[in-house]
Amino acid sequence: MSLPSSAVSLYLDPQIRDWVLFPITLVMILVGILRHYVVLLLQSPPKKLPRAAIREQRALARSQILRATAAFSPIPAAYYTSISHHLSDAFEAGTYLKDGPPKSDAPSTPPNPMSDPAAMDGMMSGMKTQMVMMVPQMVIMGWINFFFQGFVLIKLPFPLTLGFKSMLQRGIETADMDVRWVSSLSWYFLNFFGLNGLYRLLLGAADSSRDMTASPFATSGAAVPGQAQDFNKLFKAEIDNLQFSEGTFAWVGAGVEDRILEKYGKSQN
Repeated sequence: MSLPSSAVSLYLDPQIRDWVLFPITLVMILVGILRHYVVLLLQSPPKKLPRAAIREQRALARSQILRATAAFSPIPAAYYTSISHHLSDAFEAGTYLKDGPPKSDAPSTPPNPMSDPAAMDGMMSGMKTQMVMMVPQMVIMGWINFFFQGFVLIKLPFPLTLGFKSMLQRGIETADMDVRWVSSLSWYFLNFFGLNGLYRLLLGAADSSRDMTASPFATSGAAVPGQAQDFNKLFKAEIDNLQFSEGTFAWVGAGVEDRILEKYGKSQN
């Protein structure tokens, strides 16, 4: 008569704990710390933007701040309208573009990031970071698969449903094993996604430590840092936004005398 799966128990050799469980955990922690400092060494200091590029960005930010405060603007109506019209005319003429006003016969093509040194530096920095993240994980996974394939390392102290069996017992095709047992490959994945808090505790809140447990392929479809923006199109869109915000303008100081007198129980005769 066979025992039910819940009654089946395994007794692990203590050497599995000493020579498999602890080494895998220690190696992943040390590799994560080493990877953190390698990323810091590979990161190049940010290059200073030219004055024209800073002026281009600040003009757009100034217009956005002006629009954001239109409903409760601290600027009187005459000054607000003057600033809004000045920005609209400058955006229309391309005054704030770092390359100067666009030529009328020039084709309207998006900026090529390959021709921008800052964009190229950002792409190269991202590729180097991804390689530093990817290569050690591939080496560790190959090391575990070669030396510790099929090992059962630890039993979790809390009950789980059968839905966790495929996640916790990778590399072990045993249908009647309790779902709480964890294989060596699954222990690698648990450490891979669960050591982020330990890295923050050991390394602080550095930017490179946030990606310690992120998948190397998670940012494959994300925007590349330093990607060039078409400020000419942004300025054209900002002209319409400024015109729309003029309709929602309200000076916060309108009728302030009457409001103060009403607040303190006074009224003008």
